[in-house]
Amino acid sequence: MIAFLCGLIIQVDTGSCVVDVNGVGYLVAASTRTLAALPNPPEKARILIETVVREDAILLYGFVESAEREWFRLLTSVQGVGAKVALGILSTLSPGELVAALTTSDKASLTRAPGVGGRLAERILTELRDKAAKMPGGGGVLLYLPAQPPMAV
Repeated sequence: MIAFLCGLIIQVDTGSCVVDVNGVGYLVAASTRTLAALPNPPEKARILIETVVREDAILLYGFVESAEREWFRLLTSVQGVGAKVALGILSTLSPGELVAALTTSDKASLTRAPGVGGRLAERILTELRDKAAKMPGGGGVLLYLPAQPPMAV
């Protein structure tokens, strides 16, 4: 699996970006929080990656902080929460806000995210409430930008 990509940010769109790594352009879906943290094209960046292999596609999801990636993994473990909904939640709530929402059973905060209705919010609260305290809250510190240039060999 791909752990991270380090290369030029070529394009940033709504919901995704293109990263050029040695002449290969990788389409990476990401939350609005991650996309806003990326440098303006064409600048170098390092993006943490979660690779999802499906029958019909190999999809890359990107994050600039590990807390967001850990939350993505946990959110997608809930039945009914796919990658798109997880990115919607992470676009609406930071990892710290997500910890707070789950530990206080704040259903209203979860339903602000696109694709999250009352039933799904209730399922997320039920399944993740006990796990939330152990999850990283994120600090907004973007440890993965900017990318270091490769060393000459």
